[in-house]
Amino acid sequence: MAKKKLKIGTRASQLALWQANWVRQQLENRYPDLEVELVKIKTQGDKILDVPLAMVGGKGLFVKEIEEAMLRGEVDIAVHSMKDVPTVFPDGLDLRCITAREDVRDICILKPGYKSFRDLPPGARIGTSSLRRKAQLLQLRPDFRMVDIRGNVETRIRKLTEEDLDAVVLAAAGMKRLGFAEQISEYLPVDISLPAIGQGALGLESRIDDDETNALIDFFNEPATAAAVTAERALLARLEGGCQVPIAAYATVEGQTMTLRGLVASVDGAEVIRGEISGPSGEATRLGTALADDLILRGAGRILNEVYGTETFQPDREDV
Repeated sequence: MAKKKLKIGTRASQLALWQANWVRQQLENRYPDLEVELVKIKTQGDKILDVPLAMVGGKGLFVKEIEEAMLRGEVDIAVHSMKDVPTVFPDGLDLRCITAREDVRDICILKPGYKSFRDLPPGARIGTSSLRRKAQLLQLRPDFRMVDIRGNVETRIRKLTEEDLDAVVLAAAGMKRLGFAEQISEYLPVDISLPAIGQGALGLESRIDDDETNALIDFFNEPATAAAVTAERALLARLEGGCQVPIAAYATVEGQTMTLRGLVASVDGAEVIRGEISGPSGEATRLGTALADDLILRGAGRILNEVYGTETFQPDREDV
């Protein structure tokens, strides 16, 4: 093998390092002569911890600085949580692989004494930083009081006690990867909390012209997950989604058939527009775009226009 060393750019959070170390281990197991180094990079999203992401705005809060390091040649690949990855890449970079998914569901950790999420008392205080989760949970229980919490997984779990919360809601994938599965009180079905786009999957980003590195990492790509996440991201791209509006999507693949569910909601959860589409898994991008157009037509366009302050989303019925 000509290339003896490969550098992985990663955030320094506990979960990001777990993910990057997992990729490193897979590479070293497959290529015993390859030396893999982790390069920790602090992103804008890591620096701003006292403001909800929806107020920070912008896209790529957790990837931009890593991409810049890759373009400078300081790292060879980046390992991302797919839910953090924008749908547009800088010139010269692209998403090379999407790994098999961990559990896509959201979970809750309940205050001691509570047995079920549905049995929480009126006005229960729920900790989450996600507009997507807030909107869906407020649709289920408008009486909930949503409390913004940021930080790594351990910090958010700790805030259950520190901020006198009745429950915190997190992603199952992070809990399982970090060994906290035993602390999960309840898994939330996707009909209650539809996941974030790409939730549970990892993405490997690289330089398009780095053929040697790309050949090394191609084995990480899992076709069914890649197709599913491609459909979800096509929906997100059509909706121009960022951190300011609750958008969710989840695709499953059985055989050659894909089923994609998606939603757009008002921030307060008073209005949630849901939709579903099925078709050939080889047409992932078309399915994602078609479902987005259907959601726009049925009311999501008005929600998006209000949030973005535009009149962009006015599709013709013939376009859907």
